[in-house]
Amino acid sequence: MEHGGHYTVVCTRCGLRFGDDGLISACPECRDNSLLRTEYTAGSLADAIAVTPAAPGPFRYRGWLPVVREVPGASLPAVHRSRGLGAALGLSDLWTAFSGYWPERDCRMDSGTFKELEAFAVLGRVPQDAGVMVVASAGNTAAAFVRATEQFDFPCVLVVPERALPGLALSGTGPRVRIVAVKGGGYNDAITYGQGILATGTPFFPEGGVRNVARRDGLGVVMLAAYERLGRLPDYYVQAVGSGTGAIAAHEAARRIAATTGGTPPRTLLCQNTGFAPLHRLWRGRTAALSGGLPDQAAAPLPEPAPSPAAVTLSCIDVHAPELVNATPPFGVHGGVADLLADTSGEVLLADTPEALAAAALFEETEGIDIEPAAAVAVACLRRAVTERRIPRDARILLNITGGGRRRARAERDGGTHLPNASLVGAEDDPAVTAAMLLDSLSL
Repeated sequence: MEHGGHYTVVCTRCGLRFGDDGLISACPECRDNSLLRTEYTAGSLADAIAVTPAAPGPFRYRGWLPVVREVPGASLPAVHRSRGLGAALGLSDLWTAFSGYWPERDCRMDSGTFKELEAFAVLGRVPQDAGVMVVASAGNTAAAFVRATEQFDFPCVLVVPERALPGLALSGTGPRVRIVAVKGGGYNDAITYGQGILATGTPFFPEGGVRNVARRDGLGVVMLAAYERLGRLPDYYVQAVGSGTGAIAAHEAARRIAATTGGTPPRTLLCQNTGFAPLHRLWRGRTAALSGGLPDQAAAPLPEPAPSPAAVTLSCIDVHAPELVNATPPFGVHGGVADLLADTSGEVLLADTPEALAAAALFEETEGIDIEPAAAVAVACLRRAVTERRIPRDARILLNITGGGRRRARAERDGGTHLPNASLVGAEDDPAVTAAMLLDSLSL
């Protein structure tokens, strides 16, 4: 099917506009890490909804998604006013966008994570004859792709740390999905091993991560659903982040809404673990430079931080939410996290493990559902922001609960399902050997 019939891809750096082929992730002129964005012919959210108003999950907003097909089985986040949690935090207008398993609120993301929004959108965009998609993940994105590929049969190789396997088991597995788990590794080990598989060439191709416009516009559905429920954009947006892809996506969606309504995108509060917070460090350095606290050259776009394997391994053990550990977030790239924070006068907040544990317990007590560690970090940071008077108590706040309901889902499914297509590898194992084994098992 033709791509780009209802949208154009635009480079955030040079402004070049071009059609989509379903795979492109970099500007053909700049040839750097600058992010691409989409521009749609649908001029408003109402116009975007009118394309397929009864479509499943995120495809309700198909007019603002870079897709050529709808993938069945998708769910929208549950956006509701959190009166109990709001009262406990002293907030009068707190709203939650919950993604996970919560049937009573008609939210059925069976993998327990908002990453399903991106997985279904990516599969809605990719050409069916593209080859075998390789996705490196800390766990949640892989779980989401396992779930989505049960609905749309597409060959995928998911490379994850070994510790991520239990979360994937909850989602089941499709017939043409293969899982490669790196023994004792962290997220960056999965990234490196996935790159090794990709280096073997055809038919493997990268999913694209933050540079995939479908991934970001899919995650941006959180903001679209919230706007439709609230009737306006929130004043503040709060989310736990590793790479920051979801927060970039929410901001892009808010900008798209604001351009047609005259509203203002919300101020963004990003949340990270105290034990490993590269975005906090980078943003603190940037703001100090702009205020004269550092040499002038520090105010220029900063490079992405170099990975530190030792630090990443340690943080995976010590931090509350290992899925937030990303040593190379897209900070200084055009359209990346630094631009997001600058555009919204945003901040990066931190929470430690005791704070996150207390926040998770508070959320379950007041809202009635369990949440994942990353979401608990977001609740903890919101609590601290209120205590430190960083947020007015009467502000309209949208809290993105990026995962939850897994404990309940496990109980209902007797602990999850078997993973017949998973294999363990060592970080030192030859990716070429693994690639050949994968192709053989997929009969390619």
